[in-house]
Amino acid sequence: MDIEEIARKHALLNAVRYNGKANLKAVIGKVMAEVKKEAKEVIPIVKRVVEEVNSLSMEEQEKEIEKLGIKVGEKKKEKKKLPPLPHAKKGEVVTRFPPEPNGYLHIGHAKAAFIDYEYARMYDGIFILRFDDTNPVNEKKEFYEVQKEDLKWLGIEWDKEYRTSDNLPKHYELAKQLLEEGNAYICTCSEEEIRKNRREMRECKCRKESEIEWKDFIKMKEGEAILRLKGNMKSQNTAMRDPVLFRIIEHPHPIHGTRFRVWPTYDFYGAVEDSISGVTHPFRSKEYELRDEVYFYLLDLLGLRKPHLMEFSRLEIKGMPVSKRKIKPLIEKKLVMGWDDPRLPTLRGLKRRGIIPEAIREFVLAQGISKSEAIVAFENLEAVNRKILDGRARRYFFVAEPVKLIVENAIEKEIELKYHPSVDMGKRKIKVGNIFYIPKDDALKLKEGEVFRLKDLYNVKVLKKAEEEIRSEFAGEKLVEGVDKIQWVSHENIKIKVMIPSLPFKNGDFDENSLEIIEGLVEKNAEEIKHGEIVQFERFGFVRIERNGGITGILAHR
Repeated sequence: MDIEEIARKHALLNAVRYNGKANLKAVIGKVMAEVKKEAKEVIPIVKRVVEEVNSLSMEEQEKEIEKLGIKVGEKKKEKKKLPPLPHAKKGEVVTRFPPEPNGYLHIGHAKAAFIDYEYARMYDGIFILRFDDTNPVNEKKEFYEVQKEDLKWLGIEWDKEYRTSDNLPKHYELAKQLLEEGNAYICTCSEEEIRKNRREMRECKCRKESEIEWKDFIKMKEGEAILRLKGNMKSQNTAMRDPVLFRIIEHPHPIHGTRFRVWPTYDFYGAVEDSISGVTHPFRSKEYELRDEVYFYLLDLLGLRKPHLMEFSRLEIKGMPVSKRKIKPLIEKKLVMGWDDPRLPTLRGLKRRGIIPEAIREFVLAQGISKSEAIVAFENLEAVNRKILDGRARRYFFVAEPVKLIVENAIEKEIELKYHPSVDMGKRKIKVGNIFYIPKDDALKLKEGEVFRLKDLYNVKVLKKAEEEIRSEFAGEKLVEGVDKIQWVSHENIKIKVMIPSLPFKNGDFDENSLEIIEGLVEKNAEEIKHGEIVQFERFGFVRIERNGGITGILAHR
């Protein structure tokens, strides 16, 4: 084999493995290792060959590989794994995912849920779904079911399920224990006083003088008093400066109605529930790290078992708000379509966009359980999704902003094309006559007298070009090197609108232009695409189809 043949072999192999585009550096490395010649002799040849291979469609690349008799070795796909858990034994690990039922889950929740779920499965343990529903003002009944649906969509199953609110009688007993043993007190200071005392590391008078008992506290009005832990007001850790453990909230609970008026804070119920439910390895995000001291101090005072608490960094995506605090205002102000807007990182939004559960799993587990803060790009998730979808999505012809093309002397026929260049998904038929539609972007570049190829069909020569219409003539079926290949649809087509979402935030502000809608035409075979199916519009991108009366597409990514 000469240099060119070797380069072509490696370029084709690299291209079919990576979505039709060979990587120049990777191909140079392979060729250099095989030919043992000077780089200055090899590189120009490899560069030219890679450009030629990358100009071919994936179907053409596949055909050439078949002719050359080259075998494409498949890389073994390994599932992303988490590092071993400290102090963990097979069959004894218990983890929990504790969402608050106050909204839809987002990709940050998915990271936490997958870490908890995967560790439970890795050690043949138990995975608990616990609804931390102790703030009735924000919670709604619908969100218990909504969050379970989101987890099931991710492929996550739980062994036990319960609500923290159901354990309030037990929490009350423990609160009374703290009061009776002198480890907590009822504070009637104003919020302003409490903040000031914390800043100045000074105990308030209630800590020493309060004689209010639990039975009196639960009859008081909202805002009149709170129950505080006797921590350490001189501590450098601000979380230990007598944190609030219980407060009165006069608001009906979505499940219990007006049965309870006194509700525990996260500092209390988080530690207590992890302990009494048997959780061995509770995970939470790094933002709670300062509260670890409160967690263990409280369990010591109550004489409760101490789990092995672990933290990981929050998931942050550049330009995308991975936080209900930032997402909610967008919905309330109607800046987005709702919780399932394809620009949002909610699981509903990602699903609607065409991001699949396997990609979310691989993406979030790739972030690992490190505490190092890092902002990742959404493109990383798109790359994982693209890799998985490439072998699953059927291909269709689509044209954005179509321009009419009339071909004189055109051959009227019915052609047969594969739904996928390398995976057997069957074939579809397309009738062609003398009328076609091509993308506006391609039409603008054409010049009179120029020859181009209608992709997978035949060559055409431009005769006359106008803004609304291009007249041309049939110019043969034989492949001509160096001519542009242009996407098309025939006279048999369907009108379609495609939403193109981009990152909702730019320079910290909501980008009102983050959703573009383009009109186009898709081949008639698209009538068979089901609602929710993700397909690839060739030379455009992966698109999730919605059927609500008409047909709409949402671009997942290119």
